[in-house]
Amino acid sequence: ALIGPTGVGKTTTIAKLAASFSLLQKKKVSVITIDTYRIAAVEQLKTFMDIINVPLEVVNTVEQMHAAVKRHHKSDIILIDTAGRSQRNAQQLAELKDYIAAAAPQEVHLVISATAAYATAVEIIHKFSVVPVTKLLFTKLDEAVHYGVLANIAGRFDKPVSYLTTGQSVPDDIESASPERLADRMLGEYRYD
Repeated sequence: ALIGPTGVGKTTTIAKLAASFSLLQKKKVSVITIDTYRIAAVEQLKTFMDIINVPLEVVNTVEQMHAAVKRHHKSDIILIDTAGRSQRNAQQLAELKDYIAAAAPQEVHLVISATAAYATAVEIIHKFSVVPVTKLLFTKLDEAVHYGVLANIAGRFDKPVSYLTTGQSVPDDIESASPERLADRMLGEYRYD
């Protein structure tokens, strides 16, 4: 499951992961979305899933989430797209926690934009911790001026970084994170030609 604030790129990242797992790794993938708040979010995701031949299910209740996960149990990977939530809205975070509990995913990736200020990223992690987050995922590295926030966040919180996204191209602009890749990114900003 991917969770996080609005506008960090969760839906695009879900599309990249679905394409990578399905087309490149030949896994049987299903996608479930609860992002029915954004205008055209479901249509955008459905169009892409149709192109790569991955089933998409839209759920509107916690009960539907539980049932959807059971229906797709034969998939190798079930990806769950969630609506963006403000880290300052306790009611929305409690609702998100209920959906994630019903899905019982093996991994919950908290998606944070690399353009976020350090204090904002720290607040996001603290507030979203009502949901059992297992990994961090950084997006929008192509839009960030500096990458120090990634190292500071990764160093402060005991969560591995799973993926980095570097643009909007699906499925190309995503890579597995590693200490070496993070170091390359951070040191690369100081290299001169």
